[in-house]
Amino acid sequence: MLCSVQPIGHRFSRKLIAFAFPLAVAVPLGAAPLSFVQALSLSTQGAPTLASAQAKVDAARAATGPAAELPDPKLALGVENLPIGGPDRYSLTGDFMTMQRIAYMQDVPNRSKRDARVAVAQAKVKQAESAQQLSMLSVRRETAMAWIRRYALEQQIALFDDLFKQNKLMESAVQAQLAGGRGSITDVLMPRQEAAMLSERLDELQAQRAQAIATLQRWIGTAAGEALEGAPPSWSLDREALTHRVQGHPDVNLLSSTGLVLDAELQEAQAAKKPDWGVELAYQRRGEQFGDMVSVKVTFDLPTAPTKRQDPLIAAKQLERLGLDAELELLRREHLQELNTQWAELERLNLAVERNQTVLQPLMRDKVALTLSAYQAGKGSLVEHLAARRESLETQLRFLALQGERQAISASLYFTNDAPLTGGAQ
Repeated sequence: MLCSVQPIGHRFSRKLIAFAFPLAVAVPLGAAPLSFVQALSLSTQGAPTLASAQAKVDAARAATGPAAELPDPKLALGVENLPIGGPDRYSLTGDFMTMQRIAYMQDVPNRSKRDARVAVAQAKVKQAESAQQLSMLSVRRETAMAWIRRYALEQQIALFDDLFKQNKLMESAVQAQLAGGRGSITDVLMPRQEAAMLSERLDELQAQRAQAIATLQRWIGTAAGEALEGAPPSWSLDREALTHRVQGHPDVNLLSSTGLVLDAELQEAQAAKKPDWGVELAYQRRGEQFGDMVSVKVTFDLPTAPTKRQDPLIAAKQLERLGLDAELELLRREHLQELNTQWAELERLNLAVERNQTVLQPLMRDKVALTLSAYQAGKGSLVEHLAARRESLETQLRFLALQGERQAISASLYFTNDAPLTGGAQ
């Protein structure tokens, strides 16, 4: 921890306690602590994003059954050959050609078209499932990063209790120096100024913590305000394995499943060049003096102008598929670029954390000790010592912030693909 920093007197210390107190009261008494694994688990329970994705999957699955069915049959009712002139005009029974007709008609799309429609429906199920997987990835990744951000901020906030105590000791030391006839009268104001600056910095961190809780609440609800338990996992990351996983990223899978839909739609467009057919069964009732009749009729579609109708639609689907292939390759490259960028940043953060811990913090502790000794011996100023303490504080806060950034990037890399639901260390 940082060496000396002290609040200024009883009256000011009460104000400082008020700054530290919200951290203690932010969590309701008796609330269960929130670990990293528990946060991930809560994020997948009842999340609106995942509920929406599941509903789309269920809807797509429900549509697969009807895709294989024939169109609804038709029932035709009518009168044929009704005379409108002569002695039998408007009579339903006077003329032998007049018939009351009832017909049942069934259209039958060709087999290729029906198979293609089934393929389209099944491809849409895979598309919805890929979208669901992507939603799951996003929820877990964002939850992990929000938890880690809050954890890193609370680690920084935890420094300030000790800093305020040290500040109070510094004020007492300054007053003792003045009572002994040493130092400047303005020295008594410097610990107060430092305490105010500490309070301002604490305010900033408390606000960022509140924002982190709000972000976490988006993914896990009211449990986001509970006290954190434990530390983030330490993941063992392998760059080659991560690069391979990019090819199966849920974002890539979603676009690939869209390609399956286009392939099935292209199959359906090609099937439109084959004729559909239909059948009609009719019963025709005539007057009592004439016999009733039945008839059977079969109809066929005649795709006689494919160059004007079917071929342009087929070409459109083929072009759309080519565009999707290019988009898919672009997406893979974007994910690979993101991976390489994050990996480079992770390596930088590893070096920065190690340098801060092994070089900068020891230097700052020595600097604080030297400036304090110089001030106590009358060979240095209080300004120099307080400046050294501020630098030491920034170094410690920077260390915790760097650790948080490193953990967040590690989480993002780990959840690039279908990581285990627990999110634990590998």
